[in-house]
Amino acid sequence: QVQLVESGGGLVQPGGSLQLSCVASGLTFSTNAMGWFRQAPGKERDFVARISRAGGFIDYADSVKGRFTISRDNAKNTVYLQVNSLKPEDTGVYYCAATPSSVYGSRSPNSYAYWGQGTQVTVSS
Repeated sequence: QVQLVESGGGLVQPGGSLQLSCVASGLTFSTNAMGWFRQAPGKERDFVARISRAGGFIDYADSVKGRFTISRDNAKNTVYLQVNSLKPEDTGVYYCAATPSSVYGSRSPNSYAYWGQGTQVTVSS
């Protein structure tokens, strides 16, 4: 079955950095657009970034533009999210998601068929 496994989260001070990874199995990774979303306690799951199947199209939420970088390695079935200059408001559970239905992915979580279990990112001094 399809599995997406995130890793790389943790506790970091404001201004710090992390690299999140998501390894996919059970699907043809190169035919799936990938997205990263995050969810803070008591809030909805919000779009963070997406990347097209071949990596040529990338899109970011305005709140993370210039600080976060999404990338993918189709040979390793892995999508990454480099998160820099972290702020307390970046705190939340970060999820990766996959969709075979769209070349470019979507900002809507409803468009994704597969989800990982999430990795916690906490930004605090």
